[in-house]
Amino acid sequence: MKGIKVLLCIVLVVILAGCWDRKELNDLAIAVGIGIDKVQGGYQVSVQVVDPAEVAANKGKPGRSPVTLFTMNAPTILEAVRKMTTISPRKIYMAHTRMLIFGEAVAREGIAPVVDFVSRDHEFRTDFYIAIARGTTARNILRVITPLEQIPSTEMFASLETSSKVWAPTAAITMDQLITDFTSKGKQAVLTGVRLTGPASEGDKRKNVEQIDSPVLLQYTTLAAFRGDKLINWLSEADSKAYSYITGKVKSTVGSMPCKGGGLLTLEVMHADAKIDATMKNGAPEVIVHIGLENDIGEVQCKLDLTEKGTIKELEKEAETSLEKLATKAIANAKKHGVDIYGFGEAIHRKYPKVWKKIGSNWEKEFTKLPVHVIADVKIRRLGTINNAFEEK
Repeated sequence: MKGIKVLLCIVLVVILAGCWDRKELNDLAIAVGIGIDKVQGGYQVSVQVVDPAEVAANKGKPGRSPVTLFTMNAPTILEAVRKMTTISPRKIYMAHTRMLIFGEAVAREGIAPVVDFVSRDHEFRTDFYIAIARGTTARNILRVITPLEQIPSTEMFASLETSSKVWAPTAAITMDQLITDFTSKGKQAVLTGVRLTGPASEGDKRKNVEQIDSPVLLQYTTLAAFRGDKLINWLSEADSKAYSYITGKVKSTVGSMPCKGGGLLTLEVMHADAKIDATMKNGAPEVIVHIGLENDIGEVQCKLDLTEKGTIKELEKEAETSLEKLATKAIANAKKHGVDIYGFGEAIHRKYPKVWKKIGSNWEKEFTKLPVHVIADVKIRRLGTINNAFEEK
């Protein structure tokens, strides 16, 4: 009898527990993109939510927009999100967020309050990407309807993910990575910028997806460097590429270099790795950056005999020199702003904690005079499906 009672209790626990915290889809507004801008007296929060019925029924036919943008102002971000229930019939649900966009103005003022909100809210996952609205507001970015994907935030996510894998000047940064950079000793954060290619007033019009040449597109630009939680400056395309090389974030990219007789040679990076070593010399820290690349020849616009003995070795040497100059110049530019985005201080802190204890509190100044040596090792593995350039033929 006792055994039957125990079994009955177990069955009741399983049945009665159910999904106590379940959320009905019909009660939720699924957020896929969030934009944060600064306004007088607080924040402007814009949330791009999906219309599931329209996405399922549309199938490329004209109709309602598959997404809706709700915008609200409030002293704090959470207040703005909750206040959206005054214009949305459903509660905003953040678990499926794909993109978080900061307006440039709020990024320059400081994004710590936003990071605190996102980190503290249990609904958020941390696998979404973050970008800065360059020269515009986050709301303007989220208002653009996109040609290839029905849901703009999904297109932005996919575009940044693809770009970061094949184009070194961009970087796909998640909230986890951003928090790690914020809390690291001796490393500052970067985020990729996104801009409008046309007037903001045209971005949300139906003709933006009805024409073969969309008037307004969303384009990822270069990297923004931070000091603490504040945007300090925008990196050039060359410096953004160098950042990815130095920090080992390059999966694949392309780069060109001039030929001796004129024209350009383009190399496609097929594999890349990097290592940052901290050393001590005469009682002071130094850093050595090792960058290794394996390349294919992707394009030849000059007279060059690639079958001639020694040509490939010469090209490899020239590519190494070019890469070392690229990285050295980028580091020098970062020193001008006193912003260690590469993690050189982190390498010193990890290897020489006692040294870091002495210089860490003044790292911004110490970084500007830190000796950094760049050593590149470039190999050309394949010539492509033809050997010589057509000009050589």
